[in-house]
Amino acid sequence: MAKNDELKKTSQIPEEPEKKKKKSAYISGRDSRRITRFNRKVTKKLEKQRAAANKNPDLYMTRMRDQNNVVEFDNVCTYFFTDIGTVKAVDGISFDVPKCSTVGVVGESGCGKSVTSLSLMQLLQRPTGQVVGGEIRLNIGNGQAYNIVNTPMEKMQELRGNSISMIFQEPMTSLNPVFRIGFQVDEVIKLHNPDMTDEEVKARTLEMLELVGIANKEGVYSMYPHELSGGMRQRICIAIALACSPGIIIADEPTTALDVTIQAQILDLLQNLKDKINSSIMLITHDLGVVAGMADYVVVMYAGRVIEKGTAEDIFHHPAHPYTIGLMKSKPVVGKKVDELYNIPGAVPNPVDMPNYCYFRDRCEMHCDMCHGKYPPEIKISDTHIVSCYRYYEEGQILGYPKTVNVEDL
Repeated sequence: MAKNDELKKTSQIPEEPEKKKKKSAYISGRDSRRITRFNRKVTKKLEKQRAAANKNPDLYMTRMRDQNNVVEFDNVCTYFFTDIGTVKAVDGISFDVPKCSTVGVVGESGCGKSVTSLSLMQLLQRPTGQVVGGEIRLNIGNGQAYNIVNTPMEKMQELRGNSISMIFQEPMTSLNPVFRIGFQVDEVIKLHNPDMTDEEVKARTLEMLELVGIANKEGVYSMYPHELSGGMRQRICIAIALACSPGIIIADEPTTALDVTIQAQILDLLQNLKDKINSSIMLITHDLGVVAGMADYVVVMYAGRVIEKGTAEDIFHHPAHPYTIGLMKSKPVVGKKVDELYNIPGAVPNPVDMPNYCYFRDRCEMHCDMCHGKYPPEIKISDTHIVSCYRYYEEGQILGYPKTVNVEDL
C-alpha cells in the first residue's frame, strides 16, 4: 500500500483531470434535451431568414472582389447542429478560385474539404447543416455575382450543372443503376437547354462521350452503369459534369476507387478538358502527388480552417506551417529507404468543443511562446503565400483573423 501511495505522489499525471475528462464526455438527459431545444430554435430561425432572402434579390446578388476569380470564399462558416452539440465543420475559411486554374484543397479526413464543396453546391443536409456566416461569391460576369449562401433553390437548380458542377467520389453511387447511360447524360443537357431537340441532345451526349475518351460511344449510350468498368463509369460522371461547359468543376477525390493507371488517365483527361472549355477545377484530394502534378494553387485545411495557401511551388518547395511540413515529411520518397514513415503525433481536437488557441498547438513540435495566445491571424509571407502561424508574426504582414460565429448569438 505504501508503495502505491508513493507512486501516486510521484506520478506526473494527476487523477483529477482524468476524472474531469471522463465526466466531460458524458451527456445527461437534461443536457441532451437542452441541446435539442436550442438546435430546433436556431435552425427554425435560420430557415426563416433564408426564406426571407429568397424573396429579395438584393440579399443574394453581390459583387466580386476580383473579376479574375470564378469563386470567392469569404469567412465561410458551415455548422452542423447535432444531438451532442454544434460541430464547426468549416469555421471562417477564405480563399479564391481564379479563372482557368486548378486549386487543390488538401488535408486529413474530417478537416472540412468536402463540406466546403457541398456548401458551394448548396447540397448540405438542411436544416441540420447550415452555412451560418460569410459569403460564397459565384462570378456571373459584368461585375455581378451570386452569394450562394442566400441564393434560392430555384436559382440553384439553374446554376448546378450549368455554372457549377461536381464529380463525386464514387461513380457507382452517383449514377442511377436503373437508367441507361444515354438517358442520364441527356437529362442534364435537356434540363439546361430546353430548346434543343431530342436529336440535338443525343448528338451532344455522343460528343461528350467521345470527348472523355470513350471509343464505343454508341454502344455505351445504350448500356447500364453495371456493364461498365470503374474507369468508364468515372468518365461518364465527368461527361455529365462537363456537358454544359460549367465555369467551375468540383472534383471530390475523383480517382479514389480507381487503380493507378486509370487514375493517371482520368487526371490527364480532366486537365485537358479544363483547357478546352476554359473552366476552373477545385480539386479535393488526400494525394499530395496528384496536387503537385495538377494544381496551380494549393489550400491546406486543418480542423475546419485554412492554415496555409499559396501557389503549388510555395506549398511544396517552401512549406511554412508545421502541419504542412508534417504532411510533406509523411509522404514516401522514391529511392529513399526509411525504417518507418513519419507520422504527426497527437489527434485533432474535438470539433464540438474547439480550443480558443491554435488548433494544431497540442500536436506541434515547433510551437513558441506566442502560441499560448489566441488563434493566429493570416500572415502574408510573400506575394502569393499566406500562413496562419505565430512563427512568422514578426516578419510577415498580418491580414486579419478568421471570423467565427457564436451560435448563442444566432
